[in-house]
Amino acid sequence: MARRGKTAARQAVKVCAAALAAFGAASWPARADWRDDIGTFRIGIVAERGGGNTIPGLARLTDAYANALGMKVEFVVARDYAALIEAQASGRVQYAAYSALAYATASERCGCVEPLVAPVDADGAVGIRSVLVTRDGRLPDLAAMASHRIAIAPAENVGGALLPLAALSAEGVKIAQDSPFLARAASATAAETMLAGGEVDALFGWEPADAEGRPARSKGTVARLAAAGIPGASLRVLWTSGLLRYGPHAVRSDLDPEAKRRLTVFLTNLRSQTPEVYDLLEGAHSGGFAPAVRKDYAMALAIVRRETAGKE
Repeated sequence: MARRGKTAARQAVKVCAAALAAFGAASWPARADWRDDIGTFRIGIVAERGGGNTIPGLARLTDAYANALGMKVEFVVARDYAALIEAQASGRVQYAAYSALAYATASERCGCVEPLVAPVDADGAVGIRSVLVTRDGRLPDLAAMASHRIAIAPAENVGGALLPLAALSAEGVKIAQDSPFLARAASATAAETMLAGGEVDALFGWEPADAEGRPARSKGTVARLAAAGIPGASLRVLWTSGLLRYGPHAVRSDLDPEAKRRLTVFLTNLRSQTPEVYDLLEGAHSGGFAPAVRKDYAMALAIVRRETAGKE
C-alpha cells in the first residue's frame, strides 16, 4: 500500500509540473521570428539595358522566392550596380544579384555582404581565367614579354585586360596599362586578328574553367583563334591567371541563418525542379546554381583593389 501511495504521489507531481510548464510557456511572450523582423524581403536586381524598370516574369519570380522564404517578397530594380551596392550596403535590400566585380566592390564598400550561390555553365565551368597565348613560339615565356609585342583588349575588358594585369601584379609581375610592349586593341576580336596577322607575338585572352581549374577550351580565345583558321598545334598557352568566378547572388551578412539556408536550398535546386523559373532568373549560364563563398572572389577583389589604387 505504501509503495502504491508513493507511486501515485510521484505521478501527481509530474502532472502538476507538466501543467505548470504548459501554463508558463503559454504566458511567455512569443519569440519574434526573423520574418517579423524583416517584414518584406527585398531583392535587388539591375535593370536590363533598355528594359526600364520591368523584369520579365516578375510575378513568377516573386512567388517562387516568397514560397521559399515563407514571407512577402518584393523586387527592387536598380538603375546600375552602383545603385544596387548602395541599396544593399544601407540595408534597403537584403539580397542582390551581382556581377563578380560588383560583388567585390560591395564587399569593399561595407564588408556586410556574402555570396550564397553563383551560376555554372552547362559544361561545368564556374568562371573564367585569363590566358597569355602565343603562336608558333614567337614569345618563349612570360619573362620575355618586355621585348615582344603583346596584344591586350580595351582597358575595361575583364578577361582580356583587367584580369591579367591584376593577376600578374598579385604574382609580382608589375605591368602598367600603358607599358610600351602592350599593343592596345580596339576589342578582344581585334586583338585576335592582330595575332593572326602577325602584328603581335602574343595576346591576353580568356578561357572558361571549372571549380578545379580545368579549362573548358571549347570556348574562349584559343577556340576562337582555331575557328578563325589558326592551327591549334601552333598555339601555346604560356600563362593562366587565377579563376574569376561568375557573379554571385549575395545577401547581407546579418541575415538570419535560416533565411540563408532556405535561399541556398531553393537556388541550388531551382534548375532541376523549376527550370522555367531558373531561365527567368539566369539567362547567361544554363548549368544551375552552386554554393559560393567569399574566397571564390579573391581575383575579383584583386581587380577592384588594383583599379581603386590606380585612381588614387
